[in-house]
Amino acid sequence: MNYGTIKYYDIANGVGVRTSLFVSGCRLHCPGCFNGEAQDFGFGRPFERSTEGIILDSLRPSYIRGLSLLGGDPMEPENQQVLVGLVERVVRELPEKDIWCYSGYVYDRDLVLGGSHWVEGVTDRLLDCVDVLVDGPFVQAQKDITLRFRGSSNQRLIDLAATRATMGEDGAPAGGIIVPWTDETVCATHTMN
Repeated sequence: MNYGTIKYYDIANGVGVRTSLFVSGCRLHCPGCFNGEAQDFGFGRPFERSTEGIILDSLRPSYIRGLSLLGGDPMEPENQQVLVGLVERVVRELPEKDIWCYSGYVYDRDLVLGGSHWVEGVTDRLLDCVDVLVDGPFVQAQKDITLRFRGSSNQRLIDLAATRATMGEDGAPAGGIIVPWTDETVCATHTMN
């Protein structure tokens, strides 16, 4: 897996101050994508074991809230194979940190058993470590700059722990229940005039 950049002290891609990893590679090619150069799987530099260590070290200070995964698309199968080790290590070594993941793929269609981007033995492990999944492709016609943590109104912020609690035996959300992540009251009610 390649990555384009690591942003330290990021406040735009999840709650609080974060480390954000922008992976390379995305097959969706959404028109108007904010990070078009990262759609190329060869963009950037190789993600190595030392890169993982740098990310973990950047997360250690108490004022860092967590890790955000963006791209490209972290849920491309090639990227999942590498990221699962990183997120499991974050959960193991820094359980107080939260993990956000941004994907153009739709959770309950593409990332569950039988979905186009579900990888046996990988996807479930990765998503079990993610606290908030921002899913859905960027849609230029639904772009809304007043939305917090997403670019278009079709995209969802999913509380994965709460959603997983509603899962049926087959791993699919029981009754189609997707539990939305809810923001702090002051932010959730904010509107731009």
